Amino acid sequence: MTLQRKLKIVSDDSTSTGATTAIKVAFASADRKHIDQHFGAAEGFVLYKVWPTGYELLEVTQFGRLDMDGNEDKLGTKIEVLRDCVAVYCQAVGASAIGQLRAAGVHPIKVAPQTLISGLLRELQVELRDGPSAWLARAIEQRQPRTDDRFDAMESEGWSE
Repeated sequence: MTLQRKLKIVSDDSTSTGATTAIKVAFASADRKHIDQHFGAAEGFVLYKVWPTGYELLEVTQFGRLDMDGNEDKLGTKIEVLRDCVAVYCQAVGASAIGQLRAAGVHPIKVAPQTLISGLLRELQVELRDGPSAWLARAIEQRQPRTDDRFDAMESEGWSE
């Protein structure tokens, strides 16, 4: 399966500050307003950047219509589109897709049909502002580049071999 269309929003990053944590999330949606797709058969994804004080549309992707037929080949292209995302929200997701998404560092989240994307974006803003839930904190931590100063922290605690 190939990507049919991709609209990518070019931004000057003036709306978000580099000092705050920002995440990228995706929503399985055909109408770009609601979660209305099963991950494996999703016709498209809407990708947003979210930070504590706002969010912005980054990208809209569109695939051809697919049946939920167990064909694993269709997942590769979709997962590649989501590579930089911490999560993908969808109506349903199969076990094989869950494994592949987690291996790519993307947390699959199942929500009720017709859940509004705007409501989920506002909830993520609140989480980033007030303190992320366990899954989101882990996802953010996994996206942070590893630095060598982690050993300095152990040494300052009196760690020894």
